[in-house]
Amino acid sequence: MNKWIITFVIILFILSGCQQGIEKKNVHEQEQTSKNDIEKTANESQQVTEQMDPNFLLEAQYFNEIKMVNGEAIIQNPDNVLVLVNKEFTLPSDYIPNDLTIPNVPFSFGDLDLPKRYMRKEAAKALEQLFAAASKNGINLYGVSAYRPYEHQQSLFNQEVSKKGKEEAALAVAEAGHSEHQTGLSIDVTSESVQFQITEKFGETAEGKWLAEHAHEFGFIIRYPKGKEQITKYQYEPWHIRYVGKKAAKVIYENEITFEEYFEKVKKI
Repeated sequence: MNKWIITFVIILFILSGCQQGIEKKNVHEQEQTSKNDIEKTANESQQVTEQMDPNFLLEAQYFNEIKMVNGEAIIQNPDNVLVLVNKEFTLPSDYIPNDLTIPNVPFSFGDLDLPKRYMRKEAAKALEQLFAAASKNGINLYGVSAYRPYEHQQSLFNQEVSKKGKEEAALAVAEAGHSEHQTGLSIDVTSESVQFQITEKFGETAEGKWLAEHAHEFGFIIRYPKGKEQITKYQYEPWHIRYVGKKAAKVIYENEITFEEYFEKVKKI
């Protein structure tokens, strides 16, 4: 009887060891499969990235960071040089760029020290280079309106509403918080050939044509181009240029797209 008990115990021990071995093998195989799946996913992701046009890969820091407040999409990183401001995304009402400076270029209102004379430092330097290059080509440009505080933009919008009604006014003037002028990265420009006015006729002048063809070389884009009104939600404005940096400006210009379309195409890296 004792022999049978001993034999039975030995058999159980052997079977238990085999089972543990099988379980360890299964765990190892599962771990290896998971590892292979992770590596496969990473490789596929890398391949997709490598296959994409590098012009449409953009670092995460350049995308809007949004917080919903009372139904409005408020931009949390307004200092971002590629901040997308439009009818959908709103700047904080208290946002004022901390590096505003006066670009050394001629303005249509002379030497008056007004808020609309200021731009963010990087944009101001690029504007100086743009105006200098234009001058060398016999093109004389003048600044009209750059930075606008939130309150001033609201006043301008209200004035336009009183003249044309809200619906029509919204096609020409941005509501407070939705204006690129508050970023300090945009400026309206004009020329003597249109009596220093802000008009679509500027786009037909030698100055307007030169600006449309060369602004991107200095990091600027025509923010509201003709034929793209359904996308930008604003009328054609050949006078309004926006600084986005040379890389983004080149891509936008060469692909004939708007700033909105650019952000629809770029992938975050």
